[in-house]
Amino acid sequence: MEFWGNGLLASLCENIGKTITVFTASGGISGSGFTGVLLSADRECIRILCDVGAPPACPVGSSCTNDFGPWGEINDNFGFYGNPMGSVAIIPLHAIVSLTYNAI
Repeated sequence: MEFWGNGLLASLCENIGKTITVFTASGGISGSGFTGVLLSADRECIRILCDVGAPPACPVGSSCTNDFGPWGEINDNFGFYGNPMGSVAIIPLHAIVSLTYNAI
């Protein structure tokens, strides 16, 4: 089918920078799909920014301090807990079952 070949790649490339939801041929939590900003697409895979990392809590030269919690969370003067790095999903093209783009 042409769409799953060059047509799919062309469609993906036209929509880089837009919000996308991708469903894959997989089970578990990944069966719920991946939603984020499409960063790149090539003949092998796509990259989606699923979770944007937090800005620096303590800029250089500030007087705030950091304490690391039992699970590696950062507990600083601003009350931030969680993953400060963000996340990118790398999805092989052959695993894509369906996708949708943000219409806006």
